[in-house]
Amino acid sequence: MAVIDVDDLNLLPELNERLPELKETTRVRTRRGYHYYFSLNSEYVKSTNRLFNKRLELKSNGTYVIAPPSTINRHQYTYEIPLSEIVPIPKILINKNPYPDGSKDKRLFKIPKYHGQKVNCIRQILNRDLQEGERNNSLFVLYNLLIQNKNTKDYSKRIIMDKNNSLYKPLTAVDLNKVYRKDYNVGCISIREKLSYIECDYCAHRFKDGKLTASNILIKNIRALPELSNTQRGIACLLGTVFEGEYPSINKIAEVTKMNHGTVKQAIEALEAKNIIEGFSNN
Repeated sequence: MAVIDVDDLNLLPELNERLPELKETTRVRTRRGYHYYFSLNSEYVKSTNRLFNKRLELKSNGTYVIAPPSTINRHQYTYEIPLSEIVPIPKILINKNPYPDGSKDKRLFKIPKYHGQKVNCIRQILNRDLQEGERNNSLFVLYNLLIQNKNTKDYSKRIIMDKNNSLYKPLTAVDLNKVYRKDYNVGCISIREKLSYIECDYCAHRFKDGKLTASNILIKNIRALPELSNTQRGIACLLGTVFEGEYPSINKIAEVTKMNHGTVKQAIEALEAKNIIEGFSNN
């Protein structure tokens, strides 16, 4: 199955001209637009986030979409044309199969065990059939997310090498070594900037639409907040909202709060000593 994700409705007239099948096939109303479903019937279709060089995403092998009757941010995904009406993928979208000899079977990637199973972006990268143009950033982000979630460097490298070897066009050894060039605390903002295919709707670590989830540091430590100093409480609130899911440096926190570097460092160390946060004092 393949899905065309349309978020910009201004692109629909042109898309309908190119793909008249859109009017007939399964259609789902999303929060920002529509999902159009097509059956693959064993055809090979390459995923892309720039279909027809527009802001249109074509999701195929190794990707997923949110399906009815899921509800995200108070919007319920619903079928406007049922799944029973799905039509075959338009010929214009069919690619030549890059595995004509069945060699893909030799490159099957089995998702390994790792710490951080609840981190949705790790799972999305591992499940994705990474294409040229997104391999370097994807493996770089994946490597650092694995380390941030307490996987050892050696084990994280092994996962990256296995994932790279599963790709139809793996990175060279030189390019792969650049993935490990340094440890980097990747946060939600930088992940979204580097990887446009990442979907944040199911993430349990984001402060979205004014709604705090149970994993938020403010919710988890709500009883401890009154016992903190004003500085400690202010920084905890900043980390639980603006920087939720990220690991900003002490310099960055000082810059945003307009506080002295030493004051911020002392507050961070105190919050870590109280087990409210972890992994910040080394930034």
